[in-house]
Amino acid sequence: MSELKNKINFTVACVDEFAQKNNLSVKEAFQYLFQFKGIEFIKENYEAEHTLSFDTVLEDLGILCRRNGGKL
Repeated sequence: MSELKNKINFTVACVDEFAQKNNLSVKEAFQYLFQFKGIEFIKENYEAEHTLSFDTVLEDLGILCRRNGGKL
């Protein structure tokens, strides 16, 4: 699989897991992550983040989004 497809699949999986963890729809989770720079973080840090557990990635996303004004 190409690296681009891997990044897309990883991003989709992160959004889905974030939605489940926070009792959001996938659309709401994407909008939240986009607004508070979580999607940008995933794109910029894919090489490191995809080697971590989803629990760790979700923790990283939560911290980042809260630093950028998110309230979840």
